[in-house]
Amino acid sequence: MRRYFPKSLTGQIALLVGIALFVAQAINFGLLLNERRGARFAQVIAPAVTRIVDAADQMNNQRLRDEDDRREARRPMQRVTVSPTNPIDPALPRATRVEQDIRAGLADANMQFGQVVAVIREVDFNQPFFKNMNPARAERIRRMGAELNVAVELPGKGWLMLRAGWPRSERTLIWQLLAQTLILYAVVLLPVLWAGRRIARPLRNLALATQRFHPGGNADPVEERGPADVRAVIAAYNALSLRVNAMLDEKDRMLGAIGHDLRTPLMALRVRIESVEDDEDRNRMADTIQEMSSTLDDILSLARLGRPSEPLTEVDVSALVDAVVEDFRDLDKDVTFEEAPRLTMRLRPSLMRRAVRNLIENAVKYGGGAEVFLKNEGERVAIQVCDRGPGIPEGKLDQVFDPFTRLEESRNRDTGGVGLGLALARAIVREAGGEITLANREGGGLAAKITLPR
Repeated sequence: MRRYFPKSLTGQIALLVGIALFVAQAINFGLLLNERRGARFAQVIAPAVTRIVDAADQMNNQRLRDEDDRREARRPMQRVTVSPTNPIDPALPRATRVEQDIRAGLADANMQFGQVVAVIREVDFNQPFFKNMNPARAERIRRMGAELNVAVELPGKGWLMLRAGWPRSERTLIWQLLAQTLILYAVVLLPVLWAGRRIARPLRNLALATQRFHPGGNADPVEERGPADVRAVIAAYNALSLRVNAMLDEKDRMLGAIGHDLRTPLMALRVRIESVEDDEDRNRMADTIQEMSSTLDDILSLARLGRPSEPLTEVDVSALVDAVVEDFRDLDKDVTFEEAPRLTMRLRPSLMRRAVRNLIENAVKYGGGAEVFLKNEGERVAIQVCDRGPGIPEGKLDQVFDPFTRLEESRNRDTGGVGLGLALARAIVREAGGEITLANREGGGLAAKITLPR
């Protein structure tokens, strides 16, 4: 059921208004139908009861003694005839509600009667009764569309039979209400749809702008359209985006100043250690300074990732991965890459190269080597880096992505970094719209997989 429920604001408003109109029209139809039944009682049933009572009174006054008297009495009785038995075919469906109304009318007139049988049937103008009928009356019955036959039993005296026109007003009423409903839908729903679109379109533009918002993107502000409340929301979003960009600009300036202030003493220390005579101490100091410099670069890169300065460009992912693998081969590292067909994507090449490098570096550091694969998975591209190291406990596969997280029990602390490599790689991949996952391999080792949308 939810599948067919409209998702848009305009559709939901239109559906609710349509349902409300339908319910209102249904109630209106019930009231009108009840009113028509009351009018029908006054128009048809009450006169029929009156004529039956008059005919019964004439019979009680013994004015129908012979055939001539019957002819004379039949004229004032008009549509009332006398029959010794029930003249209505018992196979015809009976109108029980009409029978109840006639019984009530006869009881109010203090008339003694037995059975009451009433049927409503289509008019058959081939009957002899209609051939002798007044043309004006026959035309009136034809317009009504149906005929009411009523037979009332007078105990010990026979049956009185009456024929009267029966108006088929329900069909006319239904068509009138259908036309009225269509007019109401046109008059009410069209303005509602227009108002809904006037509200929904600016909100949809705001949602798209929010989804596409990228810090530092310098996107144009969203046009303020629609009702006052919607315009106020859009104006608040535009002001918020300006404040966010201003805060990020301030953060970048602060990070730049921190990086400059920290690199200056590191460079000074690097110069000073040249005066250390002990080669072992000098090399150890140089390694420490290099580690501090690399850690600083990772921290600044992770902090600035939300506002990359590198533009998106068309990149051959196969060539990018192959270039990173070649860098490790030049350092005599055991890294293999299975050749893959050309796959072109829009990426930030330097950042993606760094993410792949971090994964290969971990594989080399902890597994002694890496196997790199590039696979085309239809709408996605997968870069997989596998090793045969100790792996990671299943419960900590997500934890290692947190900054400064190290698994001392399964990783060699002397060969590890400060725990920013995987955090930086995941941030780069997610910024590109992808995801990075880790899984232990059968037979030992770890498989790191980068999945990117094409």
